[in-house]
Amino acid sequence: MPTKFLELGPEAARATILFAHGAGAPMDSPAMSAIAEALVGQGLRVVRFEFFYMAARRTEGTRKPPPRAEKLNSEYLAAIDALNVDGPLIIGGKSMGGRVASMIADELFEADRIAGLLCVGYPFHPIGKPEKLRTEHLKHLQTPTLICQGTRDQFGSKDEVSGYELSSAIQMMWFEDGDHDLKPRKRISGFTHADHIASMGLAVSAWVEGLVG
Repeated sequence: MPTKFLELGPEAARATILFAHGAGAPMDSPAMSAIAEALVGQGLRVVRFEFFYMAARRTEGTRKPPPRAEKLNSEYLAAIDALNVDGPLIIGGKSMGGRVASMIADELFEADRIAGLLCVGYPFHPIGKPEKLRTEHLKHLQTPTLICQGTRDQFGSKDEVSGYELSSAIQMMWFEDGDHDLKPRKRISGFTHADHIASMGLAVSAWVEGLVG
């Protein structure tokens, strides 16, 4: 099955971000679209794609669950090959999509095929199972990485993540009272979801500038 892309932003942008979806929502979900539009607004090109199980939901009308994240590595690599970017490439994704990208990042970075890794709402552990960490490979990650995370994300809050052993290549950008979609409770935090999405776009833009100029 060939990879289908959803592209926003000019091909001549200073960097292209290949961005994969999370476990339960497609590439054109409101959360994915908001992230993409914020990044494009900062002069970046964003290309989204779907893993085969998610694409099959559209064509077959089923709710087939995702496979184990590591089984999607080859699909992500195939998407990179199919996209064939001419210029700086950053890989990443929302939740599970970012996790998959993180597992293949170093081999691509060492081969000079990518400039960095961007994760929004990284799933450090399953909800309600903080003991089941998904961080072993993050201890030794060499790829320049930015993780945008809500402070009350159920997949890894600020209090939890502060105690993890993570590579010095990883920068954490925290969003006050944000959930897994970076959405805060305005009455508590004083921020809106739009505020955090806009701030995320600015933070990613500055980070990309530091990577590729």
